Amino acid sequence: MSPDPAALLRIYYENLRDFSAPTAVSSVRLGPLHLVTFAGGFGFVAYRDLAGADAGTLREWVAAVREHFAADRAVHTAEWKTFGHDDAPGLYEALVEHGFERGEEETVMMGPAAGLVTAVALPVGVVVRRVTEEADVRAVSAMADTAFGDPVSAGRADDLVRRLAADPDVELWVAEADGVPVGSGRLEPVAGTEVAGIWGGATLPGWRGLGIYRALTAARARSALRLGKSVLQSDSTPYSRPILERSGLVRVTTTTPYEWRR
Repeated sequence: MSPDPAALLRIYYENLRDFSAPTAVSSVRLGPLHLVTFAGGFGFVAYRDLAGADAGTLREWVAAVREHFAADRAVHTAEWKTFGHDDAPGLYEALVEHGFERGEEETVMMGPAAGLVTAVALPVGVVVRRVTEEADVRAVSAMADTAFGDPVSAGRADDLVRRLAADPDVELWVAEADGVPVGSGRLEPVAGTEVAGIWGGATLPGWRGLGIYRALTAARARSALRLGKSVLQSDSTPYSRPILERSGLVRVTTTTPYEWRR
């Protein structure tokens, strides 16, 4: 039987959109919004819903959010993560008006973790393993920057090292070809729930189409099941969505980031 998207969306609301940020430096409330600041100068707007706010109220909130993060000179980037199923009149226009740039829409996929557990024949010399040592984490971060077409960022590596140190339940997995990282992804169990998120899937261009993403996903699914997490969630690009669909995950909504940069 195929998973029920409506039931999974309820799980998403109840378990993933409630505010929880144990690694946050600070958090300020604005109506239903949590304005969260993390180490490394990253701001984030978290909320379960928009409490039926009208267009005028949403515009006021967007202005206040921008003012809040702009006033903190340590913050260089802030993200407002929007959801396709929210009742949000005028929100997208207000975000753009106040300097938030629209990112790429992604599909929120959810479904049984067991469906992703599969054997994958990898190219000779490629090994998938979990990494915990700081040098390995930094090498994986640099590889992921390259895979996404971004400059290699010491700041992003610092953030990842801090994240893994602060939350031992978060796992970082890598695919290595003769010891060199060529793909990676994180597993982020959601405490007190049956859900784990699979995030940050990255594969270097020359290694795509060889089963590396599927192998990393299978490894994280096995680990999720060992931790008692039976449902996986992923914000998926057009590249990863078909792989997850074939494994039994279904679309429950869409999400689009809007980002402000100093």
